[in-house]
Amino acid sequence: MKFRRLGKNGPEVSAVSMGRGAQPVQFGDALEDEFNAAIARAFDLGINLFDTSDAYWGMRHEVLLGRALKPQRNRVLIASKFGNIDLPDGKKGTNGRPEYVFECCDASLKRLGTDVIDLYYLHRVDPGVPIEETVGAMADLVKRGKVRWIGLCEAGVNTLQRAHIEHPVAALQTEYSLWYRDVEQEILPACKKLGIGYVAYAPLGRGLLTGNIKSVDDLPEGDRRRRNPRFLPENLARNLELVKQLESVAQRMGATPAQTALAWLLAQEDFIVPIPGTNRTANVELNAAAAELELPADVRAELDAVFAIGAGAGARYGAQTLKGMGL
Repeated sequence: MKFRRLGKNGPEVSAVSMGRGAQPVQFGDALEDEFNAAIARAFDLGINLFDTSDAYWGMRHEVLLGRALKPQRNRVLIASKFGNIDLPDGKKGTNGRPEYVFECCDASLKRLGTDVIDLYYLHRVDPGVPIEETVGAMADLVKRGKVRWIGLCEAGVNTLQRAHIEHPVAALQTEYSLWYRDVEQEILPACKKLGIGYVAYAPLGRGLLTGNIKSVDDLPEGDRRRRNPRFLPENLARNLELVKQLESVAQRMGATPAQTALAWLLAQEDFIVPIPGTNRTANVELNAAAAELELPADVRAELDAVFAIGAGAGARYGAQTLKGMGL
């Protein structure tokens, strides 16, 4: 496994790290064994950064990940998040109040079964709280030894700059993939200028870039991707045409579409770390191998052209979610 540094003084992490799988796992069900096996295999392959949040699977993901990583805790890095909340009316909300920062960190530490969170993110920026106040509280957690490095998710350039002045930001986590490249316009240049690492979530387009999804019927019943704009029938047909071209390139490279998509992402900047999510050992092995795949310049240019900004159909989230994110 190759490694990259997040931020000028941040941690050294595996070039391909690990995010949350799409399929929720319940305590004690058959999928928990598969989840544990996937985490163990990731560690064996050199993956050392594991991503979670207090918003994942009703807080179960932190518990499950903490259990799975307990034997290797001193040899891995755990990233978690706070501030992305569910409101009583079912809508999403944010909370970046300093007192809430402390409360959430203590709760996550308990669920994870650890005494320190290596990388702690503000999951969603709270428009009602100055970012300096939220980051100031996060910086206090660093002073107290409860957090090692801090990060932001889905933050704009101005917010990122202000936060970085308050306390060094090790990483920004935002969606980035062949399918969604808007961050190349302002966000990535800002990270490069400020010396902030970029953690790319949904690097496989929520599964779309794997080539395994041919219709909405390939998604499990109740899968929230069924409501995602890019998977709606009127958009999916167009997006699958793009995936066919990715599959053609992957075949020429002797790789899978997912590996090709990850290799393209890794080639964009040396401070980018994708976190494909999976609960399956076979997928972990394929994803990890992508760190060794080097795409020639002409292949990267071909993919750039096929997946130009605006080429795909459908927004990355529904209108209500995007509004809640301030986008």
